[in-house]
Amino acid sequence: MADCQNQQKMLKPKTFDEENLEDELPISVPRSTFQAGVIIFMVAVLCFVNSYDGEFVFDDTEAIENNKDLLPSTPISNLLENDFWGRKLSNLSHKSYRPITVLTFRWNYWAAGGLYPKGFHIVNILLHGFVCVLLMPAYKVVLSINAMHSSPKSSLLCSLLFAVHPVHTESVAGVVGRADLLCALFFILSFLMYVKGITRESAFCPSNCSYLWIIISMSFCACATFSKEQGITVIGICSAYDILAVCKYNSYKMSRSYNYSITVHQKYKNKIALEDNWKMALIKRQLLLTVSAVFLLVVRWRVMGSAPPIFQIHDNPHSFVNGTIFRIAFAGFVLLLLVFFLRSIQRSSEWRRGISLFKSGEKVCPLNAKVHYNIGKLSADSGNTTLAQLHYRLAIKLNPMYDQAMNNLANILKDNNLTEEAEQLLDKAVSISSDFAAAWMNRGIVKAALKKFTEAEFSYKRGIHYRKNYPDCYYNLGNLYLDMGRSQDALEAWHNATVLKPTHWNSWNNAIILLDNLNQHEKAASLALVALRILPNNSALKFSLANVYGKQEKYNESEKLFHEALRGDPQNANIYLNLGVLYHRWGRYSDALLYYKQSFQLNPQNSITQENMKLLQSKLKSKN
Repeated sequence: MADCQNQQKMLKPKTFDEENLEDELPISVPRSTFQAGVIIFMVAVLCFVNSYDGEFVFDDTEAIENNKDLLPSTPISNLLENDFWGRKLSNLSHKSYRPITVLTFRWNYWAAGGLYPKGFHIVNILLHGFVCVLLMPAYKVVLSINAMHSSPKSSLLCSLLFAVHPVHTESVAGVVGRADLLCALFFILSFLMYVKGITRESAFCPSNCSYLWIIISMSFCACATFSKEQGITVIGICSAYDILAVCKYNSYKMSRSYNYSITVHQKYKNKIALEDNWKMALIKRQLLLTVSAVFLLVVRWRVMGSAPPIFQIHDNPHSFVNGTIFRIAFAGFVLLLLVFFLRSIQRSSEWRRGISLFKSGEKVCPLNAKVHYNIGKLSADSGNTTLAQLHYRLAIKLNPMYDQAMNNLANILKDNNLTEEAEQLLDKAVSISSDFAAAWMNRGIVKAALKKFTEAEFSYKRGIHYRKNYPDCYYNLGNLYLDMGRSQDALEAWHNATVLKPTHWNSWNNAIILLDNLNQHEKAASLALVALRILPNNSALKFSLANVYGKQEKYNESEKLFHEALRGDPQNANIYLNLGVLYHRWGRYSDALLYYKQSFQLNPQNSITQENMKLLQSKLKSKN
């Protein structure tokens, strides 16, 4: 009798099956791609829609509000010559060259008829929605690399997760983030067009492809690159996808097959010929990608003036999430989706106002000097100089080399007559950054207030040296020369200011007043008429010209200009006073007394008004 043996079946290890994973996901995909796209678009828009009525915040000020390239009066060709901030591409620029992004800002300006932030924000929100929709077919391509089927559920979930991720808040809620959005849009389109241009025709790799689609792909790549510099990296993605995902290229296997092909049997010759065809096709496509990359890099290098850019270091948060599979990452996925959705709503709300943005940053990074600097700047702009001083001092304490914070704090201290401390801060600021033109100008103002005229003149000239086009510095230099009794130098400085900036009315006005005080009335009147042709509605210029005409006894012309000045500035006591003086000289005493009284009501502390009234009243009594 045979022995009874204990037989066991060997269990096969359970394998990871991508198709099973897709089937296990407890969701149903919409019947059409269009419906799925609508869902993704709505979710993407909803979690950032509350930023639609936000202000211009953070870098929006420099890139949009102060960017002359957005103005219809600026030649559109300037977009090809200037950087993202509207400045000439020079060694002082960090050379962010994004003409397509700036062009869309210009369209926003043109469509709205001005700098109205709502339109800019709405475009950003819609762009985010379109990017998220385009991601779904891109995810399908990526997720199907190691499978013979598409992954509609996984693609939908990935797109939704991307749509609500709070890391996108800055790109969507901050208008300058449009560079990221446009870059992403063209990047995805470039990748999808490249994938479309490659068609399978054998078990190996396509030997035939549509070069038209590849050229379209490279065109989108160019658009991505000129929206934001990182867009050029799509060429590397396309190259890697072609070699590794489509052709499944293995250099060791290819070399073996080539050596074997020398002695291979005749029946395999057709197969080898087919392999040679797709190898040549792959080489051609890679050459086309390489040529495109080199062309874009050469253009970019030439635009930068054949010199590398200068960047500032910024810390950017990174986040990732790991999930499990089946019914238990799904519960985690839903929770993550909800948390991201709520967090995106909260963060986009914080981005609506500059002060709320940086206050939230202070909670997260209380030791970040730049956060305190930005709170100080916004507080100063809103008139809260006490809070501004506190945060500027914190910024300097955290970063003792923070020259910009020193400059801004010094301005506040100067306005509060704390001139000595302001002087110390500005001395340190220019010692840290010798090319800080604004600090040099402000140092000149402080030195002039302390009667240190030689140092003030030196400071102004250094500011002009480092910024050739600096009308405010010329204006202040002219004021310094006036205090020093150097009238001709003052006139020349103000002239330079008006040449650089014809609308610099303070320089025009000071020059007119100085010429008038020097009894050069004809020159003063001629200069005032030139200024008024440029600034026809400026009340200060009309007031100054009216005074000149009054001294020339051109009473009718003077009276007309005084009344025009009053219409533009009806609460200005000095205009009423000087109009009273005109009528006093003219012999129209009742009119003179009327305007003296109105000036006195607006400014009772003016002793000149009181003296003129007493003089006129006594004159009228003596006549009676």
